[in-house]
Amino acid sequence: MRRDVLALIVGWTMIAMILPLLVIAAVTIWLDNLEIALKAFVIPTILAGTIGISLLSLFVREDTRERLRDREAFAAVALAWPVAVLIGALPFWFGGVFHGPFTDYPGIQDLLRGFLNSWFEAMSGFTTTGATVIDPSMSPNCTPQTVDCIFAQPKGILLWRSTTQWLGGMGIIMLGLMLLSRVLGGGMALARAELTGPSLSKLRPRLQQTAMTLWIIYIVLTMLEILALWLLGGLSVFDAVNHGLTTMPTGGFSTHDASIAFYDSAMVESIIIVFMFLAGINFTLIWFAWEKQWNKVLGDQEGRNYTFMLVIITLFVFISLFFQNGNDSPFRDAIFQVVSIGSSTGYGSADYMAWPVFTHILLFLLMIIGASAGSTGGGLKVLRVTLAFKVAWREIGRITQPRRIQRIRMNGEVVEREQLGLITGMLFVWIGIFSLSCVILAALMPHSNFETVVSVVASSLGNTGPALGDYGPANNWSTMGSPTLFVTSILMWFGRLELMTALLLLHPKIWKPENRDAPDRASVKLMQSLFEKMEEKKNQ
Repeated sequence: MRRDVLALIVGWTMIAMILPLLVIAAVTIWLDNLEIALKAFVIPTILAGTIGISLLSLFVREDTRERLRDREAFAAVALAWPVAVLIGALPFWFGGVFHGPFTDYPGIQDLLRGFLNSWFEAMSGFTTTGATVIDPSMSPNCTPQTVDCIFAQPKGILLWRSTTQWLGGMGIIMLGLMLLSRVLGGGMALARAELTGPSLSKLRPRLQQTAMTLWIIYIVLTMLEILALWLLGGLSVFDAVNHGLTTMPTGGFSTHDASIAFYDSAMVESIIIVFMFLAGINFTLIWFAWEKQWNKVLGDQEGRNYTFMLVIITLFVFISLFFQNGNDSPFRDAIFQVVSIGSSTGYGSADYMAWPVFTHILLFLLMIIGASAGSTGGGLKVLRVTLAFKVAWREIGRITQPRRIQRIRMNGEVVEREQLGLITGMLFVWIGIFSLSCVILAALMPHSNFETVVSVVASSLGNTGPALGDYGPANNWSTMGSPTLFVTSILMWFGRLELMTALLLLHPKIWKPENRDAPDRASVKLMQSLFEKMEEKKNQ
């Protein structure tokens, strides 16, 4: 491990955190008061600057930029997230959302639980999961009589809460690629480690231009949703901004305990459905649509499968709700919750735990599959699941025609064996992590049922937010014990980084000191050549 490279990337990530902290601090003075702004944001800003400058000045060498390899890129991205989460948790802790140093008479146990709650809220934000622990039992700003505990929090901190999801949606590292690619160097390696999805599509010849294009799409869609919610949906400017910041990253944080059900508005739900769907498709397709390259948009197999999946499951859920007594808006509830869970956004417009069990199974499958590769959504990704089915179907065909040579194709292009190996390996790792996590949570949650345990794991790994059972849309996660909260926060981290990047930190050879410019091992070279081939094909 070339630790100077690690220090360079993590250091610049901390420096990049300063700007959003200062912006939200200034807005907090206007929305709340100077005292809250100073308590919540000054210390995190100083800490982020101190860590960043210290890493850059003490550990970075003159030739560090040229020493970046894939292993450092993946390890640095994996470590940059929890460091960013640590900084991002402090506004909740110092700002009084949870028990912290500035709340009245907290005991040691309250302080520790308050910090864990802050860590969980920030991890849920930056990973765009959307699960929350803001509750009258945990927040000193609320009492048991408080009708809406989330809305009772300082408005500036709620805006920071939404901002963590907006930054996490496209990724802190991608922001660095756009602004600091010349400083960091090795941009393509960083992008492969950061971007969700198995591959990176280059929309522009240079990576910085690609990052800029992605961010322009992201910002424009966010602004369009904010305007639509304000002008057409009738939301206040504050609510419109917060929901715009949390829809496009498929995050799902709302400014109210009841989430989108608080508004009980078909117009609001319709607007959010459109933007949740757009956030769940590959952003490359949005760019192609802007360029009027409709043959590429309509010909994308993953995009068609993603749309078909949502349409079919919406139809099944609608039919199930149509024959359920007491449901006055079966189609409206069905389409909103299917798109919300399928895109891994996690907003709630109805308590689907009151729906038939058949619908629970469908929603659970959506938590696992998730959205498209190259989107801000979570889950296994439709592309991986599609290719896995293609491989399975090919193997079944070989039973009847053993001599037939059949290549796996996606969008008319042959998928190489190495790519299929990576995707298959990813699926097996996911199954292993899922199974082990279910066992761990079952031990930590002895009073919970099977549905609750497996859905919490699926929701955490898929960065969905609401689960099933005891942690459905009508309940938050504040009743979880401290060990369970910590484990689920780690699962969110693993899920956001596609498992492989985070698991790389567990390999002992990653941390082996290396001061010389040794050549990459054969496995790293193989991965590097594979990515280069993938990029060449994308450019053809």
